[in-house]
Amino acid sequence: MRLLIMGPQGVGKGTQAKLIAEHYGIPHISTGDIFRYNMKNNTPLGQEAKSYTDKGKLVPDELTNKIVKDRLAMDDAKNGWILDGYPRNAAQVEALDTMLEELGTPLDKVVALDADRDILMARIAKRAAEEGRADDNAEAIAQRLKTYDEETAPLLDTYKSRGCLVSIDGQGEIDDISKNIFAALD
Repeated sequence: MRLLIMGPQGVGKGTQAKLIAEHYGIPHISTGDIFRYNMKNNTPLGQEAKSYTDKGKLVPDELTNKIVKDRLAMDDAKNGWILDGYPRNAAQVEALDTMLEELGTPLDKVVALDADRDILMARIAKRAAEEGRADDNAEAIAQRLKTYDEETAPLLDTYKSRGCLVSIDGQGEIDDISKNIFAALD
Protein backbone atom coordinates (compact mmCIF):
# COMPACT_ATOMS: atom_id res chain seq x y z
CA MET A 1 0.00 0.00 0.00
CA ARG A 2 1.44 3.36 -1.08
CA LEU A 3 -0.41 6.22 0.57
CA LEU A 4 -0.31 9.94 1.16
CA ILE A 5 -1.93 11.49 4.21
CA MET A 6 -2.88 15.13 3.83
CA GLY A 7 -4.58 17.81 5.86
CA PRO A 8 -3.87 21.00 7.77
CA GLN A 9 -1.48 21.14 10.71
CA GLY A 10 -3.06 19.77 13.88
CA VAL A 11 -5.58 17.53 12.12
CA GLY A 12 -3.89 14.34 13.34
CA LYS A 13 -1.94 13.27 10.26
CA GLY A 14 1.03 12.00 12.26
CA THR A 15 -1.11 10.08 14.72
CA GLN A 16 -3.18 8.44 12.00
CA ALA A 17 -0.17 7.80 9.76
CA LYS A 18 1.52 5.82 12.56
CA LEU A 19 -1.62 3.72 13.04
CA ILE A 20 -2.01 3.14 9.30
CA ALA A 21 1.68 2.19 8.98
CA GLU A 22 1.32 -0.32 11.80
CA HIS A 23 -1.92 -1.73 10.35
CA TYR A 24 -0.40 -2.32 6.90
CA GLY A 25 3.18 -3.07 8.02
CA ILE A 26 4.65 -0.19 6.02
CA PRO A 27 6.97 2.65 7.06
CA HIS A 28 5.56 6.01 8.12
CA ILE A 29 7.63 8.62 6.33
CA SER A 30 7.20 12.09 7.80
CA THR A 31 9.14 14.92 6.21
CA GLY A 32 8.53 16.95 9.37
CA ASP A 33 10.03 14.21 11.57
CA ILE A 34 13.07 13.97 9.29
CA PHE A 35 13.62 17.72 9.50
CA ARG A 36 12.99 17.86 13.30
CA TYR A 37 15.48 15.01 13.88
CA ASN A 38 18.11 16.89 11.92
CA MET A 39 17.33 20.18 13.69
CA LYS A 40 17.52 18.52 17.12
CA ASN A 41 20.89 17.03 16.22
CA ASN A 42 22.08 20.33 14.70
CA THR A 43 23.11 18.72 11.41
CA PRO A 44 23.76 20.94 8.37
CA LEU A 45 20.34 19.87 7.01
CA GLY A 46 18.81 20.70 10.39
CA GLN A 47 20.40 24.13 10.50
CA GLU A 48 19.18 24.92 7.00
CA ALA A 49 15.65 23.66 7.74
CA LYS A 50 15.51 25.56 11.06
CA SER A 51 16.27 28.85 9.31
CA TYR A 52 12.91 28.42 7.54
CA THR A 53 10.71 26.71 10.13
CA ASP A 54 11.48 29.20 12.90
CA LYS A 55 9.90 31.85 10.68
CA GLY A 56 6.85 29.68 9.94
CA LYS A 57 8.09 29.04 6.42
CA LEU A 58 8.29 25.71 4.67
CA VAL A 59 11.60 24.11 3.77
CA PRO A 60 12.27 24.74 0.03
CA ASP A 61 11.04 22.17 -2.47
CA GLU A 62 14.48 21.28 -3.79
CA LEU A 63 15.67 20.13 -0.37
CA THR A 64 12.41 18.40 0.54
CA ASN A 65 12.18 16.58 -2.82
CA LYS A 66 15.70 15.19 -2.41
CA ILE A 67 14.96 13.87 1.08
CA VAL A 68 11.71 12.21 -0.05
CA LYS A 69 13.30 10.63 -3.11
CA ASP A 70 16.15 9.19 -1.03
CA ARG A 71 13.73 7.86 1.59
CA LEU A 72 11.32 6.22 -0.88
CA ALA A 73 14.25 4.37 -2.48
CA MET A 74 15.21 2.65 0.81
CA ASP A 75 14.68 -1.09 1.17
CA ASP A 76 11.96 -0.88 3.84
CA ALA A 77 9.79 1.20 1.48
CA LYS A 78 9.85 -1.28 -1.41
CA ASN A 79 6.51 -2.87 -0.41
CA GLY A 80 4.72 0.34 0.48
CA TRP A 81 4.73 3.42 2.67
CA ILE A 82 2.63 6.25 4.01
CA LEU A 83 3.99 9.68 3.25
CA ASP A 84 3.08 12.41 5.75
CA GLY A 85 3.70 16.10 5.08
CA TYR A 86 4.45 15.77 1.39
CA PRO A 87 3.50 16.90 -1.22
CA ARG A 88 2.62 20.42 -0.05
CA ASN A 89 2.33 22.21 -3.40
CA ALA A 90 1.83 21.57 -7.13
CA ALA A 91 5.58 21.45 -7.86
CA GLN A 92 6.00 18.72 -5.24
CA VAL A 93 3.12 16.74 -6.79
CA GLU A 94 5.01 16.80 -10.10
CA ALA A 95 8.25 15.79 -8.36
CA LEU A 96 6.49 12.93 -6.56
CA ASP A 97 4.85 11.74 -9.79
CA THR A 98 8.31 11.61 -11.40
CA MET A 99 9.83 9.78 -8.41
CA LEU A 100 7.08 7.17 -8.38
CA GLU A 101 7.38 6.63 -12.11
CA GLU A 102 11.16 6.17 -11.81
CA LEU A 103 10.69 3.73 -8.93
CA GLY A 104 7.89 1.87 -10.73
CA THR A 105 5.66 2.31 -7.67
CA PRO A 106 2.26 3.89 -8.33
CA LEU A 107 0.36 5.76 -5.63
CA ASP A 108 -2.64 3.82 -4.28
CA LYS A 109 -4.67 6.36 -2.28
CA VAL A 110 -4.58 9.81 -0.72
CA VAL A 111 -6.19 10.08 2.72
CA ALA A 112 -7.37 13.65 3.36
CA LEU A 113 -8.21 14.59 6.95
CA ASP A 114 -10.02 17.79 7.87
CA ALA A 115 -11.28 19.49 11.05
CA ASP A 116 -12.61 22.86 12.17
CA ARG A 117 -9.97 25.58 12.72
CA ASP A 118 -10.72 25.97 16.42
CA ILE A 119 -10.07 22.25 16.94
CA LEU A 120 -6.82 22.51 14.94
CA MET A 121 -5.61 25.47 17.00
CA ALA A 122 -6.40 23.71 20.29
CA ARG A 123 -4.58 20.55 19.19
CA ILE A 124 -1.52 22.50 18.05
CA ALA A 125 -1.40 24.47 21.33
CA LYS A 126 -1.59 21.21 23.29
CA ARG A 127 1.16 19.65 21.15
CA ALA A 128 3.38 22.71 21.64
CA ALA A 129 2.97 22.48 25.42
CA GLU A 130 3.58 18.72 25.54
CA GLU A 131 6.45 18.49 23.04
CA GLY A 132 7.99 21.95 23.36
CA ARG A 133 8.13 22.37 19.58
CA ALA A 134 9.60 25.76 18.66
CA ASP A 135 7.73 25.66 15.34
CA ASP A 136 4.36 25.60 17.14
CA ASN A 137 4.24 29.28 18.13
CA ALA A 138 1.15 31.35 17.25
CA GLU A 139 2.77 33.26 14.38
CA ALA A 140 4.25 30.14 12.78
CA ILE A 141 0.96 28.23 13.15
CA ALA A 142 -1.03 31.00 11.47
CA GLN A 143 1.46 31.14 8.60
CA ARG A 144 1.44 27.35 8.10
CA LEU A 145 -2.37 27.18 8.07
CA LYS A 146 -2.49 30.05 5.55
CA THR A 147 0.10 28.29 3.38
CA TYR A 148 -1.89 25.03 3.61
CA ASP A 149 -5.08 26.79 2.47
CA GLU A 150 -3.32 28.49 -0.44
CA GLU A 151 -0.92 25.80 -1.66
CA THR A 152 -1.78 22.36 -0.30
CA ALA A 153 -5.60 22.24 -0.07
CA PRO A 154 -5.93 22.75 -3.86
CA LEU A 155 -3.90 19.55 -4.40
CA LEU A 156 -6.83 17.54 -3.07
CA ASP A 157 -8.71 18.37 -6.29
CA THR A 158 -5.79 16.95 -8.29
CA TYR A 159 -5.98 13.64 -6.45
CA LYS A 160 -9.79 13.65 -6.55
CA SER A 161 -9.65 13.99 -10.35
CA ARG A 162 -7.28 10.99 -10.43
CA GLY A 163 -9.83 8.95 -8.46
CA CYS A 164 -7.57 8.21 -5.50
CA LEU A 165 -8.81 10.69 -2.86
CA VAL A 166 -10.38 9.39 0.34
CA SER A 167 -11.83 12.22 2.49
CA ILE A 168 -12.12 11.54 6.22
CA ASP A 169 -13.48 13.71 9.05
CA GLY A 170 -10.51 14.31 11.37
CA GLN A 171 -12.69 15.28 14.35
CA GLY A 172 -13.58 12.83 17.08
CA GLU A 173 -11.84 9.96 18.82
CA ILE A 174 -8.58 8.66 17.36
CA ASP A 175 -9.88 5.06 17.13
CA ASP A 176 -13.08 6.14 15.35
CA ILE A 177 -11.10 8.15 12.80
CA SER A 178 -8.80 5.15 12.22
CA LYS A 179 -11.77 2.83 11.70
CA ASN A 180 -13.19 5.24 9.11
CA ILE A 181 -9.84 5.34 7.30
CA PHE A 182 -9.46 1.55 7.23
CA ALA A 183 -13.04 1.10 6.04
CA ALA A 184 -12.39 3.54 3.18
CA LEU A 185 -9.08 1.90 2.19
CA ASP A 186 -10.07 -1.78 2.40
